Amino acid sequence: MRRLREGLLARGNNPRAEMPFLDHLEELRWRILWSLLAVIVGALAGLFLVLYFDVAHLLMQPAREIFGPDFQLDTLAPQSSFFVLLQLTLVVGVVIASPLVLYQVWGFFSPALEKHEKRALVPALVLGLVLFVLGVAMGYFIALPITLEFFVGLLSDILQPAWTANFYFSFVVQLLVVFGLIFELPVVVLLLSVLGLITPAFLRSKRRHAIVALLVLASVLSPGDVILLTVLMTVPLILLYEFGILLSALTWRKRDRAADEADAGEEMDAPEDSVAAAPAEGPGETATSDPTPYSYGDPARKPETEEQ
Repeated sequence: MRRLREGLLARGNNPRAEMPFLDHLEELRWRILWSLLAVIVGALAGLFLVLYFDVAHLLMQPAREIFGPDFQLDTLAPQSSFFVLLQLTLVVGVVIASPLVLYQVWGFFSPALEKHEKRALVPALVLGLVLFVLGVAMGYFIALPITLEFFVGLLSDILQPAWTANFYFSFVVQLLVVFGLIFELPVVVLLLSVLGLITPAFLRSKRRHAIVALLVLASVLSPGDVILLTVLMTVPLILLYEFGILLSALTWRKRDRAADEADAGEEMDAPEDSVAAAPAEGPGETATSDPTPYSYGDPARKPETEEQ
């Protein structure tokens, strides 16, 4: 597709090598296929990691801290263990393949972006991966134990916990993934700032509304001790919002600096153009436009030597 854009599509009246609609569909098909291949390879790597690091036992550790080291999950069907392993493998595989999938998405939209917008790809991917890991760690070490203790304490005098593997691992994985995605807030702010859709002034003006929204979000995501866990959730979210404002301010500072340099370059080039286009001054001289074939005589008229 790159060869097609740089070759045939760049000819004639298409100097920017814009792709027709069918070629866009063809490129989208290949991007989707490469993304699926990345997910498959990531799932194979995820299977190795799940078995090698014993991820299932790691996810059961918060529950064993409540019920004791001999706690086991129940299964209601013979194939339950297989589906649990498949679920963990797919989740780890998607996480591993997510940078490549995002790269394919960015590659599809990158021809419509400016050069300074494309430069934000690598920092956004690295920052997004780091923040996702931090979010998962916070969910595992802080939110998950408190959440499990809260649910166990509800109606504990009349209900006996008998958790199944499918429901337990689904709940734990969803909680950890949600925390990881919430920590992507600065990355979203960075990309929107690079695209020029939001400004740091807008984010600062909406700070009070954002704090209220983050409090509501923390209350929804943190059942249990409303005061303790909500505060533990709200403080990191507010810090992430402020970090996003900082990234937006740095991004717009670079945009303004690049715009000022471009304006300064145009001002430096303007006097040279005016001098080159200035008419010649002198007695009996008049300003003329660019020379034409008739400035050197009538091309249809034969020279005098040929007429004689």
